[in-house]
Amino acid sequence: MIDRTHGFTLIREFDATPAELWDAWTNPDEAAAWWHPAGITTLRESVRIDARVGGRYAYLMVNEATGDEYPTGGTYREIVEPERLVFTWGRPEDADDDTPLVTVTIEPVGGGRSRMVFDLRGAPGHPGDGNMYDGWASAFDDLLVPRLVARRAGA
Repeated sequence: MIDRTHGFTLIREFDATPAELWDAWTNPDEAAAWWHPAGITTLRESVRIDARVGGRYAYLMVNEATGDEYPTGGTYREIVEPERLVFTWGRPEDADDDTPLVTVTIEPVGGGRSRMVFDLRGAPGHPGDGNMYDGWASAFDDLLVPRLVARRAGA
């Protein structure tokens, strides 16, 4: 069983409603656009999301420079739309007790903006680690931006 006492938290505010952020986490088309750090691509055809308690998700990240593949997945433990997601995060074949646990909370902050708190337990991370923390922080840089702007413009 993994030690979940170690981990990290990232907090971001977005020019998006809680429903729009929720969609970014639970819609395969949206997730494929940002579920990866810089230099990595998530193959849309690989994204499967069954967003319900006990449901599973899976996706494949590919390093654009080397072609290395990173299969990723887990199980949803808690779903409170559009406020809270709790899920395991690791390789699809890993036992849930052997993978980090992620909790995402979303709350409105006014003016059509929302705050997202991302908490990962079961893996160390800190700014500049070039790994877990930096990878998620990089992914959040792409969360919603181009798709939300296009959708609001009617594209």
